[in-house]
Amino acid sequence: MLGGAAALPVAARAQQSTMPVVGFLHAGLSSAHAHVVSAFRQGLKESGYIEGQNVAIEYRWANNENDRLPELAADLVRRRVAVIAAAGGAPSALAAKAATSTIPIVLVFGSDPVRLGLVDSLSRPGGNVTGVTFVTTELMAKRLDLLRELVPHATTVAYLADLRSPVGQDMLHDMQAAATTLKRQLAVMEVRSDLDFEPAFAAFDQRQAGALVVGASALFDSNRNKLVALAAHHKIPTIYQAREYVLDGGLMSYGAGYANAFRLGGLYVGHILKGAKPADLPVEESARFELLINLETAKSLGLEVPLSLLIRADELIE
Repeated sequence: MLGGAAALPVAARAQQSTMPVVGFLHAGLSSAHAHVVSAFRQGLKESGYIEGQNVAIEYRWANNENDRLPELAADLVRRRVAVIAAAGGAPSALAAKAATSTIPIVLVFGSDPVRLGLVDSLSRPGGNVTGVTFVTTELMAKRLDLLRELVPHATTVAYLADLRSPVGQDMLHDMQAAATTLKRQLAVMEVRSDLDFEPAFAAFDQRQAGALVVGASALFDSNRNKLVALAAHHKIPTIYQAREYVLDGGLMSYGAGYANAFRLGGLYVGHILKGAKPADLPVEESARFELLINLETAKSLGLEVPLSLLIRADELIE
C-alpha cells in the first residue's frame, strides 16, 4: 500500500506530461476575454477534452501589441504544441501561419481567411489551417445603415478605426463607400493604443459628429468598458460589433456571437486532437447575426427607438 501511494505522484506527472498541449494565441488582453476563453473550453469539453485532465492549454496574450505576435507564435512552435488556436483578429492568424506550416492552426476570427491567403477556400482549406470565421469586418456598411435608422438627423458620423490591422484599410473603404451611398459625412479617427481614445472622442465633438461606428479590433474589445463610458460621457449614439458592448451599457450592436464562434473553435481543436486533418475540415462560417439594443441607454440619450428596429432586434436590454 505504501509503495502504491508513493507511486501515485509519479504516475500523475507521467500522465500530465503525455497530455496534448494546445496553444491559444490572442492579440488582446486576457482580462477582457474571459468569456470567450470559457466558450473555447466548453467546445473542447464537448469534444471530450477537459483542461487539466486530458489536455493542457498554453495561453499567449499580446496585450494589444501586435508586433509581439510573431514571437509569441514562434514560442508556441518551440513548445511543440499539438494545435494552435489563433484568435483576436487577423494579426494573430497571420502570425501563426507565418510561424508554422506543419502544426495545425484553428482560426477563430472575424475576417475572410481566403482573402487573407490563409486557406485555399472555405470548403477545402488545404494546408494546415481551418477554423471558424464570424464575418464581422464585412458588416461595416450594415452597422452604419442601422445607426442611420436610429439617428436619422446625424449627417456627420464618426468612425473609430484601427488601421494597423491587416483588414483595417478594407473596413475603412467599406465605411467610406457606405457613407457616400447614405449621404453621410464620415469623420475618421485612427487609434493605436488605449491612450488615443479620449483625444478621438474630443475630435468627434469638434467635428460635431452625431453618431459613431466603432470598428472591429481586438484593441477595442480589450477596452470595451472605456469605450462605452466615453460614448456615454460624450452623449454620442454608438454601434459596436459585439453584444458584449451592449450588455455593458453600449447603445447598439450588430454582428455574430463571439461565444458560439469560440465554442466551435474548441470543437475544431478537439477534432484535430482526435486525428482530423485541417485540410479536411471546412472553415465554419457564422451565418446568423444578431441585433441588440439597450433601451435604457437609448432613453439616457433622448432617443426613441423606431418600431422597425424594435421588431428586428434579437434582444432588447431594459
